[in-house]
Amino acid sequence: MNAPEFWSDLEKSQKINQELKALKNKVNKYNGFKTRLEDTEVLAQLGLEMQDLSVKDEVLSWVDKLEKDLEAMQLETLLKGPYDSNNAIISLHAGAGGTESMDWVSMLLRMYTRWCEKKGYEVKTLDFLAGEEAGVKSVTLHVIGENAYGYLKAEKGVHRLVRISPFDASGRRHTSFASVDVMPELDDDITIEIRPEDIRVDVFRSSGAGGQHVNKTESAVRITHLETGIVVTCQNERSQIQNRETAMKMLKAKLLELKEREAQEKISDLKGEMKKIEWGSQIRSYVFHPYNMVKDHRTNCETGNVQAVMDGDLDMFIHSYLTMS
Repeated sequence: MNAPEFWSDLEKSQKINQELKALKNKVNKYNGFKTRLEDTEVLAQLGLEMQDLSVKDEVLSWVDKLEKDLEAMQLETLLKGPYDSNNAIISLHAGAGGTESMDWVSMLLRMYTRWCEKKGYEVKTLDFLAGEEAGVKSVTLHVIGENAYGYLKAEKGVHRLVRISPFDASGRRHTSFASVDVMPELDDDITIEIRPEDIRVDVFRSSGAGGQHVNKTESAVRITHLETGIVVTCQNERSQIQNRETAMKMLKAKLLELKEREAQEKISDLKGEMKKIEWGSQIRSYVFHPYNMVKDHRTNCETGNVQAVMDGDLDMFIHSYLTMS
């Protein structure tokens, strides 16, 4: 066996092991849930037989936890896409509105970071561009964890904020927009052909935090795909080589997404209908004034607990989107 065949077989073996591990995790979750359900039933039955009300609160607590875990398991069954189990790359960009929109991006960044923490996902910053006065102009995150893309794909689109601006001395109400783009991290065995002549690679000094090495060395990488105009940037690593590898993965994911979107639009044209996500056609509105409400315009799912949503409670919107899809 030559070296290329060895590494190819090794990669296939690793992928099989990953899939096997994911399946084992699902079986273990189900068995664990079944055992806890049986224990709860036994405890409740024992309390009834002994007429012991002291176990009531404990049983209710167990039932509440079981309901939440069951909802999470049901949500996983809706993930049927070819890349739903993959890690995700999520990019946030400020819309028109200057400082207002940049501050809105920083709020969304906190919201998604909190959601990832609740899920136990690891989050790495791939690219970060701070606003001139406040907030964030754009940021790209690498979300690492099982089903990260499957869940976060529900967040793709334009997000609208309505509030009394903290930057307006007159206390007027402002509307701000930010776009959220979500891509799956592709496995190495997915082939997207990118010829050297199809891209332009620029290197520059990192603008983010990272100490003297990052800021004084041209380690950041920007890749432009000349035919489509797609641009990706990565500056989180100290090594230019690592940044280039990550940027190429991002570019491949965007090209795959473009290819699949074009195929879907072609099918929609044949059917006589086609939906486009355009700037300003928001998927969700977050209203802080004159009332409190977050509403998803695709599913009509809404809640008045705006603060909980901004603290990362997004599962109700994700669940309603996946159920609709």
